[in-house]
Amino acid sequence: MATSKRIVARATELRKLIGYHNDRYFGDDDPEISDVEFDELVRELHALEAEHPELVPEQSLLSVPGAPAATTFAPVTHRLAMTSLDNAMDHDELRAWGERLAKGLGGAPSRFVCELKIDGLALSIRFENGVLAQAATRGDGKVGEDVTANVRTIGELPARLEKSSAPNVLEVRGEVYMSKPVFERLRAQKLRDNEARVAAGKKPQPVPANPRNAGAGSLRQKDAAVTATRELSFWAYQLGDVEGVPPFSSHHDTLDYLRGLGFPINPEVRIVDSLAEVITFCAHWQEHRNELPYSIDGVVVKVDDLAQREQLGFTSKAPRWAIAVKFPPEERTTLLRDIKVSIGRTGRATPFAQLDPVVVAGSTVSMATLHNREQVQLKDVRPGDTVIVRKAGDVIPEVVGPVLAKRPKDSKPWKFPTKCPCDLRSTLVQADSEADTRCVEPDCPNQRDQRIIHFTARGGMDIEGFGEKTVYKLSDAGIIEDAGDIYALTAEVLLAQGFGEVQSANLMKAIDVSRNRALEKLLVALGIKHLGPAAAESLARRFGSLDAVAGASTDELAAIDGVGAVIAESVIGWFVDKRHRLLVTKLRGGGVRFDNVTIVDAPQTLTGKTLVVTGTLAKFGREEAERAIKNCGGKSAGSVSKKTFAVIVGTEPGAAKIKKAVELGVPQLDEAAFEHVLATGELP
Repeated sequence: MATSKRIVARATELRKLIGYHNDRYFGDDDPEISDVEFDELVRELHALEAEHPELVPEQSLLSVPGAPAATTFAPVTHRLAMTSLDNAMDHDELRAWGERLAKGLGGAPSRFVCELKIDGLALSIRFENGVLAQAATRGDGKVGEDVTANVRTIGELPARLEKSSAPNVLEVRGEVYMSKPVFERLRAQKLRDNEARVAAGKKPQPVPANPRNAGAGSLRQKDAAVTATRELSFWAYQLGDVEGVPPFSSHHDTLDYLRGLGFPINPEVRIVDSLAEVITFCAHWQEHRNELPYSIDGVVVKVDDLAQREQLGFTSKAPRWAIAVKFPPEERTTLLRDIKVSIGRTGRATPFAQLDPVVVAGSTVSMATLHNREQVQLKDVRPGDTVIVRKAGDVIPEVVGPVLAKRPKDSKPWKFPTKCPCDLRSTLVQADSEADTRCVEPDCPNQRDQRIIHFTARGGMDIEGFGEKTVYKLSDAGIIEDAGDIYALTAEVLLAQGFGEVQSANLMKAIDVSRNRALEKLLVALGIKHLGPAAAESLARRFGSLDAVAGASTDELAAIDGVGAVIAESVIGWFVDKRHRLLVTKLRGGGVRFDNVTIVDAPQTLTGKTLVVTGTLAKFGREEAERAIKNCGGKSAGSVSKKTFAVIVGTEPGAAKIKKAVELGVPQLDEAAFEHVLATGELP
């Protein structure tokens, strides 16, 4: 039975939402939704893909942890991927994980290591011959950001190890965080600074909302001297790439080893013998979490035995031998004053609640999301209600539902507005295939502004300094009507609109730099419905220019891996619109490059072939090996199957992959044979 249009549309929407909120959380340190809301999006998409495997793209968004590295710092390719963890939201899901473990281990007993899940930023720190050589954030799990200079300022970390005990290579993974006392001091200082600024007639600066964002933002300061003043802390919890370390049989042995080298290990780590003890540990810290001097949002549970870990292996996204038990969010009650609607770049009308200010999870909340029309109706929340507000993960809150016992007697159900809140007052429409209500007036100023904001954002043309306030100021003044007008701006125009000389010069420089963004970034920036980064990269590589993409047929577009009919039709429809053609003309006239594509001229020797890489190669990092396979037209898979052409085996390969290759009769090749396959496409 064919998948319904509504299900396809929902899966596409979920991927866009997950990708966007991934970037906001991991890339910008400025999340818009709670951990619980994000987890719900991921779980919904996972359920859809499980029920409808035909919807799963070659590179599922669910297999990518984190977000792409920012351009502020140099990129660092992790030699071993920094994977994320699967989540358990309650004890039933934790027990289900335990049952999967038991099955994977053939019923053999296992011990567990329980670690508090620190609400911070994942970090990889590499020591070479005892000297701190490099530190990097997780990024998207494969490529992170080089924050070495900033990490050197963390006083709890050793700058060098004793020569007698230092291995050749030691990659330590852990969590950098800001303690609650340090955060409170920073917040108090920011408030005092703002009082002085206001007294001097200046605008106040943003005040950090929670320790997680404050810590992540402090680590990403361009000036390491600023980071040094923020008193960041670190807990080590895992080994990464190593060379010359003693052999270990258990995870807790590795933690003892790191502790002996001078790395801080969380004192609350516990080794337990059963899942029942894991549940007891989780329940204790869920109750006492606020007694700690640092923020936690759950417990990480790991299989202790390293041989059992090897046996269990990984999924495409996460290790099977570990899981994050997430704590439920904090809740408070307050008065819902009114329900308003905001309009996004696609015209999506999102209702939100205006609340009596209330402190939830350590910060003051005055607004909360209501998601969409259906959610308001299902929850039956009304202006005048006392409502339950939930704020999970210390980010944007949501209204859970009303306290019916406190509902006013004259209360009436809230009705979704029929008109857009903008000056045009256009009609709001809900399509049959969507849960969302939209403003379909293309001249809507709210949509206009959001389209420009999307264009200038990091995932698109990444015009530094061209944020929401700048867009609103210039669009309200009639200076820019679409993104193409950005490239007609001059310093004189900006100065005339009240921008300072330095800000104007910086904006002009950032605009000029953006003219040479890669084609895939430009395609994403255009905001074509359904077109995400992966499909944009495929289009860029296949066609080489924006004009070639615009001139392609639906069949040509749909035939590309990762594109398909839905995206193809959306791309065709976008370029047909005369407004979009005018935008393209403006961009061309403004000097924006349409053909900036990294050309891959490697022979396509591996077309139709799938290879698996396991272990460490001498000449190729893991990322480099995968890229070499893809550049030759092949696919790099994470697990061995009957369709695997060959398994490339380096030092310390995964035992499960080797075992599977032997069972299926898949050829195993060393690095020299791998180079032969890349060159010829044939087995040696």
